[in-house]
Amino acid sequence: RPLLPLLLLGTVALAHPGDLSPAGTQCLEHECFAVFWASRPFSGAREGCERGGGHLMTVRSTVAEEAIALLLQNREGRLWLGLLLPPSLSCTEPSRRLRGFRWVTGDRSTDYTNWAPSGQRCGELCVTVSRELRWEERRCEEAADGFLCQYSYGGSCPRLAAPRGVPVTYATPFGARGAEFLALPPRSVAFIPDLGLELRCEDGDGAGPHWDRDTPGAWPCELDGGGCSGTCGEERGQPRCFCPEGAVLGPDGRGCRSPCEGAQCQHHCVVADSSFVCMCAVGYRLAADGISCEDIDDCASEPGPCEQKCVNTKGGFECQCHSGYRMVDGHCQRLPPCWEAPCQQRCEELPHGYGCGCHPGYVVDPLDATLCRLHCNTTECPAVCDAGGACECPEGFLLDGDELCIDIDECDSDHCEFNCTNTPGGFQCHCPHGFYLRGVDCIPILDGDGEEVFSGDFEPVRPTPAPSRPPPKAEQLHPGVLVGIAGGALLSLLALLALGFHLARKRCRSHGSMDYKYSGPHEKELGLQPVSSAQK
Repeated sequence: RPLLPLLLLGTVALAHPGDLSPAGTQCLEHECFAVFWASRPFSGAREGCERGGGHLMTVRSTVAEEAIALLLQNREGRLWLGLLLPPSLSCTEPSRRLRGFRWVTGDRSTDYTNWAPSGQRCGELCVTVSRELRWEERRCEEAADGFLCQYSYGGSCPRLAAPRGVPVTYATPFGARGAEFLALPPRSVAFIPDLGLELRCEDGDGAGPHWDRDTPGAWPCELDGGGCSGTCGEERGQPRCFCPEGAVLGPDGRGCRSPCEGAQCQHHCVVADSSFVCMCAVGYRLAADGISCEDIDDCASEPGPCEQKCVNTKGGFECQCHSGYRMVDGHCQRLPPCWEAPCQQRCEELPHGYGCGCHPGYVVDPLDATLCRLHCNTTECPAVCDAGGACECPEGFLLDGDELCIDIDECDSDHCEFNCTNTPGGFQCHCPHGFYLRGVDCIPILDGDGEEVFSGDFEPVRPTPAPSRPPPKAEQLHPGVLVGIAGGALLSLLALLALGFHLARKRCRSHGSMDYKYSGPHEKELGLQPVSSAQK
């Protein structure tokens, strides 16, 4: 069996006859197997294993089989194994690998079996192993010659390195004693009477099991290096542990630890000789207590680190831009006017901002210049339909058929009190003179006394305003002034008569050779254009 020397870390440890201690023990790194030669039924054997912190042995590989061979030492007898038929079965099932049995750990996994030939057995609900390593079904209430126990651990302590001639005896927590163990489970004890020492295998915190004792400080350096994590030496004739640079002795005087172990630094701890210094991450500074870190307000520095806006954060800062700008490669650039414009459809950049527009078939909503609504400026327009076939018409239109919008003539519905004009998608109400339009209603115009000024289509006659001050008194004219006025009037009358006579003669002379016409008011303004009689 070539695998056994590589995997087996223990050897047989004999116990005194008559003790409830194992007659032999084999320990691997994470498991120990022990044999107890005591005649007991299955239940008594199971209780004996559990009392020591283990369970009846499970044989899942050839390694466990080799351990059984060493424990039995060719001794005759049958020993209980950790196999039990579940209550749901009264007979074995030979076709199955474990014949229906289950390990006492509750599972059926195994890479190894070694059944003695047999058919179906009923009432025999437990299993024993013999010197030939064969598994046999037996009644659980019958007494076997002994039982095999298995103890599992997370790790083990190595055999102590003792000087030649200094004996060391070990005792396991399940009662095995001896001097030839190569691995000891936690809670085992090592006795070194020549040095007056008694050491325990303690389960370490993350470092695995190790040898320890209650008294702090190193024990003699010749025994396992005094138990020191670093080096063992003498100081004033006494053994002492020494730690490498950057480490200090722990409370037990044997282990070495970093000075930062247990330090209260909020961010970082840096070893300085045999002490430590707290340090903070970038963007923080060490507080007055020497261990806490407080944030540095980077935005408070002069000049500020940002072009426009600076927002302080824990351990740093964030640059932001004002409205209308965006961050590009760490710099704030002005956004185009239409970048953030709320226009529903189209946006046009203007010299001082932007303007919203609409696609063909839409107009800007008069109530909200950023929105667009359907628009038709004729009496019929095609409907706007989506992919699902749902069609929509502008306000004031009705869907006629599938894809045609027809204008609604609101004037047929007597919306207006007097006159109504229908328009595409809407209508206009008109009021007669003396009324003003409010919504679709015509409201009479009242005078200052609250009475109607007039009714009908006549224009109101404005009252003559009263003078704000009395007119000046009339004065008598001088006789010479009256003579001058009369002479001027006579001369004007004579000039008008002469002008009329001259125009009459001129018209009569040119009537037979030339006509004049005008085509419109523009030609009247520009003067008359002559046209020859041949063109008439």
